[in-house]
Amino acid sequence: MKKISKIVGIAIFLLTVCSCEDFLEETPRDEISVDQFFTQPDDVRSAVNQLYGAGALTRYVSGDFQINQALGGYLSGLFTNERTERIGPAEANNLTLNGSNLDAYLFSYWRDVYQTIGRANTAIRYIPQVDELSEGLSTTEANLLMAEARFFRAFNYFALIKDFGDVPLILEPFDSTEGINVPRTSTTTVYDAIVEDLEWALDNGGLADITFADNGYRITRGVVATTLANVEIQRAGFPVNLGAEAYQRAAAAARIVINSGQYALIPNGGTPETSAFNVLRTSENSSEQIFAIEMDSQFKPSPYVSWSSSRSGNFPGTTVDPYLAYLPGTQYIGFYNSDDDLRIQNRQLWYTSINLDGTEFPFPDGIFGPYTWFDEAALFETGRSGNNFNVNLYSEVLLVAAEAIAQTEGVTAEAVGYLADVRSRASMTMTRDAIVTQLSTLSPDAFVQEVWKERLRELPLLFKIWPDVQRTRLFPVSSGPGEVNFVNVVGHTSPLGATFQDIHLLLPIAVTVMQRNPEITGNGY
Repeated sequence: MKKISKIVGIAIFLLTVCSCEDFLEETPRDEISVDQFFTQPDDVRSAVNQLYGAGALTRYVSGDFQINQALGGYLSGLFTNERTERIGPAEANNLTLNGSNLDAYLFSYWRDVYQTIGRANTAIRYIPQVDELSEGLSTTEANLLMAEARFFRAFNYFALIKDFGDVPLILEPFDSTEGINVPRTSTTTVYDAIVEDLEWALDNGGLADITFADNGYRITRGVVATTLANVEIQRAGFPVNLGAEAYQRAAAAARIVINSGQYALIPNGGTPETSAFNVLRTSENSSEQIFAIEMDSQFKPSPYVSWSSSRSGNFPGTTVDPYLAYLPGTQYIGFYNSDDDLRIQNRQLWYTSINLDGTEFPFPDGIFGPYTWFDEAALFETGRSGNNFNVNLYSEVLLVAAEAIAQTEGVTAEAVGYLADVRSRASMTMTRDAIVTQLSTLSPDAFVQEVWKERLRELPLLFKIWPDVQRTRLFPVSSGPGEVNFVNVVGHTSPLGATFQDIHLLLPIAVTVMQRNPEITGNGY
């Protein structure tokens, strides 16, 4: 059921239809102050509903695959875009991006995220007011709406500081244009605000402790705790370098999810078609899915149907123009041991051919496509996919916990168990017990590197590779099938021949952003 997508889509439609009638009202809509508008429970409910799928979340499902979550993969040189005529991927691959040649994309991203933060700020201010004025909004519901609004504000700021570093921290809605040009705030301070929002949501929001799907695709306690774990693991490293304190908090947040009993890794079935990765591909309500962007084939179709198949793959009868927008290179494929790892086998996490009515249609040699995004009915029949897009999975939480525990408590049985759970599900030759024995002998540093390797192999389509490079300042290099070494990223040459400098660890600020706000300075591009 695509409930939120339909609510938001209908709301936008009604706003469009009513706009002409509103123009004829005696008091124009633009003369009604915000505090006059936010007087009824439905006003704040609508405001919070509009935060779903907006701002930073649009980077996952934007219509064009440029300035979105894939950009980090392009910067790494480990992934390319088959649609080479598009501005964005090539500049990232070549490390020639700047605030001018990507101005349109960078500005729209910055604008959309701050617009969403502004809407969250407005909701956060007026939810208590509506609670006091209206008997139709209970304190329980007000706290729940407040938790959702604070979550989305934190989620959007987390995206901004990973991408741009210091950014303006705005926690109140603007009542006028006075003081609207806010300078950049230190990343440390922005992180503190993010954590405060997420902890408030956990402690005071009364969020449901069930899965996202079971909660009607609304924010749950598990969603917030997972985001907090990711925030803490990120600020444990560069540029904040909070270290042990943040790792401890990451472990605590991850344990909230793990100990809730609501989530579990999907086991593999007895056939390739019933593997965990194929269940994840086709399911929207499994125990492994923590947070997803709700898509709807009518109101909000997924663009991934056209990004998962190669235009050179010669698949007959497609209803869309297919292209591999996230094409892994040979260096990335080398991170897998094809003799052991289920994820790199055909039609698992990735795929190299598709079988249509008993006929095998392969990609050209060396091309792998993201099978996680493959939707056969949409690609060959309807042209519109309603598959949800996963943002957080339980396997990610287990890997965060394993790393954070090892960094603060050592290579404990708990940390080993979490990593072994993820690795053993993907292994075709080793039992979980054998993997536990192997991992238990490692030093903390060696164990943490094993976690990083597993994140590379398990989470590429959750776009974790570049944030990991940012926080560790280390770049993964394949040294043989399934073998990965980590080298200093600054000064290293990417698989595509571009040399990383310090400035490449953040995105450039759009020229338009700096022109509109003279208080904003660039990132050295």
